[in-house]
Amino acid sequence: MEQKKRFHVAVVGATGAVGQQMIQTLENRDFPIEKLTLLSSSRSAGSKVTFKGKEYIVEEAKPESFKGVDIALFSAGGSISKELAPHAVKHGAICVDNTSAFRMDENVPLVVPEVNEQDLFSHNGIIANPNCSTIQMVVALEPIRNKYGLSKVLVSTYQAVSGSGAAAVEELMGQTKSIISGESFEPKILPVKGDKKHYQIAFNAIPQIDVFTENGFTYEEMKMINETKKIMHMPDLSVAATCVRLPVATGHSESVYFEIETEGVKAADLKDLLHDAPGVVLQDDPENQIYPMPADCVGKNDVFVGRIRNDLDKGTGFHMWVVSDNLLKGAAWNSVQIAESLVKLEIVK
Repeated sequence: MEQKKRFHVAVVGATGAVGQQMIQTLENRDFPIEKLTLLSSSRSAGSKVTFKGKEYIVEEAKPESFKGVDIALFSAGGSISKELAPHAVKHGAICVDNTSAFRMDENVPLVVPEVNEQDLFSHNGIIANPNCSTIQMVVALEPIRNKYGLSKVLVSTYQAVSGSGAAAVEELMGQTKSIISGESFEPKILPVKGDKKHYQIAFNAIPQIDVFTENGFTYEEMKMINETKKIMHMPDLSVAATCVRLPVATGHSESVYFEIETEGVKAADLKDLLHDAPGVVLQDDPENQIYPMPADCVGKNDVFVGRIRNDLDKGTGFHMWVVSDNLLKGAAWNSVQIAESLVKLEIVK
């Protein structure tokens, strides 16, 4: 990106999977960095990370670590964000937080730049990055909502194990090898690390992501429901979600049913609309078996959309298939994209 002024950027959680992706994305985007500070827990402090050919020593994240920082990207867990983000703000930094710590705080904007970039102007020092599965869905839905209205959303997700961290990916690989070789194993992480029961993920599908709430939905499902309403400024929008973990390393997929407010719209109209939508790549040619798949989206920043079709019974109902790299657009890229918007809109100076 072209920008004369350069900034002091901090990455909190620099040794984690998303933190590593943030650092790589900052490099790939040539973000205007004057100084880079890499922070982590005391356990990971001292690790070495390379950025643009220069080796950096990761420091332990402390309240005083943010002196002089302009933008702080957080991805080290909600408790760390709650503890350290206020200190970063006191030192003058704008925090982009990738955890769920502040997402539903009414004083914190929840931002997907393709959808509600203008909400950045209402920040009070902290900006929340939405849940990965929410981000890709609202990117696909926003152009449709903007032109045709939106009254209902039903989504079923097929989520990669990297959403539970690098250890979950390692477990998937280990279980797969054990099953193929006929060896026994004991599941340790999924569906929820530290929970009372764990299940095989290799060659399986687990209809639980995060713990269950009293209403029978999981927290992951409630995140999608509540975050969609907040991002789109539609508190009365009808939204329901079912979130499932699949044995895929990276790349979340979603089957989205939605109803619009405009009569007489055809699937072809939505395809034309999404073909030119920001952040969207249309892959929709069923005759030639062209549609989005997680294996093809890894390492790419965009949201891929296909299988768009009219519902057979509801005239204003449609179905589509949405796929994206959950570590990039679902986390690191959306966070860096927010930082780019802060610079572009001259919110950070």
